[in-house]
Amino acid sequence: MSHNTNCLNCNTTLVDVFCAHCGQKAATHKITLKHFIFHDILHGVWHFEKGILFTLKEALFRPGQAALDYISGKRIRYYNVFYLSLLIIGLNILLIHFYKEFKVDNTLSIGKDDTPNVTKFFAENVKFILFGIVPILALNARFIFKRLKINIAEHFIVAGMCLLGALLIALLFNLMNFLNERGLGSLFGILELIFFFMLVFYPIWPYYNTIKNHYTFWGALWRLVVFQILILIEISILTALIILYITNGKGDFYISL
Repeated sequence: MSHNTNCLNCNTTLVDVFCAHCGQKAATHKITLKHFIFHDILHGVWHFEKGILFTLKEALFRPGQAALDYISGKRIRYYNVFYLSLLIIGLNILLIHFYKEFKVDNTLSIGKDDTPNVTKFFAENVKFILFGIVPILALNARFIFKRLKINIAEHFIVAGMCLLGALLIALLFNLMNFLNERGLGSLFGILELIFFFMLVFYPIWPYYNTIKNHYTFWGALWRLVVFQILILIEISILTALIILYITNGKGDFYISL
């Protein structure tokens, strides 16, 4: 290990164990096979996974408070929630792909067959559709939860944490659905139903966790009910408009059962 008086990355004079300008460590190691395996790979992967696992745990158990912590500046332990959401979306898509590979085709037709266009649109734009929920959540929360006194960009952080938690529950739901379809036991069917209802009402939890210290219980409750109803109505309207647009105003498609 060599100790330097100037940062080897940006040449700034060093006064501490980290460069005050670029953040690189003052002490650098000679790259050897042992150091490469045990430090660069294992140490790097461990810290990478710790950030991911910590953020996932926070998204499930204290999403609102975690978002407020992040907004207040406590950020070093968190992995970027939007990057992580992309990863979970990918895992959901992969699981759904395996589900379709094993599922026997059993569809109920309703109206004319415009389903391929609808399915294709949602499949090709799933990331944009899901991330489109973030501004909907943020704008509604800004309007309803005024005592939070955070700006719209900070509301996006709360909404991003909410999206991440919802995607995790969706992943568990899809996993239970897959296992249930494989006939591995009725327990998976029960868990599938539980995760479905958790997914539908999940936004109540992160936002209650966010506002619980700013409102009385009843004050928080009626605001959360209004918030949930608005979200369901807005998403239903937007989904209907998308389907009408894709089907040229007919809305004819069939439902896969």
